[in-house]
Amino acid sequence: MSLQELLDLSLVGRAGAVGLEDATRDPASPAVLTFGEIDARADATARLLAARGFVAGDRLAFFLPNRLELLDLFLACVRLGVIAVPMNALYREREVAHLVADSAPKVVVTTADRAAYLPAGTPWWDVATLAAEAAAHADPGRRLVVPMDGEAIAALVYTSGTTGKAKGAMLTRNNLAANAAVLTTCWQITAADRYLAVLPLFHVHGLANGVHCWLASGCRMRLEERFDAARAADVLRAFRPTLVFGVPAVYVRLLELDDATAREVGAAARLFVSGSAPLPAHVHAAFEARYGQRILERYGMSETLMTIGNPYAGERRAGSVGFPFPGTAVRILDASGEPAAEGETGELWVKGPTVCAGYWNRPDATEAAFAGGWFRTGDLGARGADGYVTLRGRGSDLIISSGFNVYPREIEDVLLELPGVREAVVVGAPHARKGEVPLAYVVADDPFDGDALRAACAASLASFKVPVDVVRVDALPRTALGKVQKHLLPAWAGAAAEGA
Repeated sequence: MSLQELLDLSLVGRAGAVGLEDATRDPASPAVLTFGEIDARADATARLLAARGFVAGDRLAFFLPNRLELLDLFLACVRLGVIAVPMNALYREREVAHLVADSAPKVVVTTADRAAYLPAGTPWWDVATLAAEAAAHADPGRRLVVPMDGEAIAALVYTSGTTGKAKGAMLTRNNLAANAAVLTTCWQITAADRYLAVLPLFHVHGLANGVHCWLASGCRMRLEERFDAARAADVLRAFRPTLVFGVPAVYVRLLELDDATAREVGAAARLFVSGSAPLPAHVHAAFEARYGQRILERYGMSETLMTIGNPYAGERRAGSVGFPFPGTAVRILDASGEPAAEGETGELWVKGPTVCAGYWNRPDATEAAFAGGWFRTGDLGARGADGYVTLRGRGSDLIISSGFNVYPREIEDVLLELPGVREAVVVGAPHARKGEVPLAYVVADDPFDGDALRAACAASLASFKVPVDVVRVDALPRTALGKVQKHLLPAWAGAAAEGA
């Protein structure tokens, strides 16, 4: 089944059923659309693109927050074989300039205020007029669909760029179809579900997972512009979702809701999924206690979509990402390229139908990332005797102190178990004698005692793993999907004293 046919299970097969509540314009009174109406909008938008010269293989970028027109554009791109280029709506001039130069879109669709961030001379359309212009091209007599090969590129999804310039992962139509088929099956998503979409559609979590599972299953989706903690209780009570995809920051904020609301929401829900960043064990436990629902944590990347997940029916183990999804193979290799021993840390390599075709315009990066059909994730992990995979952080985050390997995730987990510590990240700080030493940054409640936190680490960890300092910050710098941007952490005041 092709990607278009998979989406047509709802767009055509359930045309008369309500498919969407669009809360992006008026949260108090969401617009309700049937799948047939969504299909008609996508068809009209596709005809507009075709009339303006778009053909298969052209790139169309959208620089937008969540809104109905973004769905129109993406579905139109799928029909025409146009390559969609989602751009992070929070990006500014430097980041936007890189994506535009790299992907060379024929047009960027954006808002008037965001257009100011585009490089001079970039062709752009104002999304405010798009729907009206598309409506003029509607042809209810027939659908415009261009037959496409499954290996054709459907989207260029750019990596978060937390450690360097973002690279465009070339996701094929088969990648997206396989991902949706696996997730709807493994998580038992059906037309009876009610999916609350609060994640940004410019990221694979919201687009490749959320949108495709929605249309493949025919469930009802409520689209929000973003997760708004101040409105969360009202939204959850009004929509009563059975299915929520979130990041750890979302679940941390949901713990702030009152007990009655938590019980009501939990009773209506069937599945909460977390990804894009590690879910702290204490959040896992607290959420289950409050909502009566055990969060399902999974693992994926922009380049691979979903590859590993805790079981829907089975133990959802805190601190683990579970087992490879059907069709996906996972290897954990040590530094010499040999399989790591049971419980030993190594790099995750993956192979399967959801792994991208490579990086756009970057044959060097593609060659470095692939070997024999396997993709090197750059993430570290270990597999237990029972097959559960536990992540240990990024390989680039590995700290080597006096010759010993130090994995930041292990220290972060200890810190997050301590009273008053709400967030924690550990990085390597240069040291004249030891090479590097672990340094912790935390968001913590009053009273704060960094020495006491270090002492607690010393009681649980080897001496070379104890942070040289625990620095308190008001907030950790994060991407839109919750990943910590370590290069934006404040400089460590103790560096000079340590001889760094």
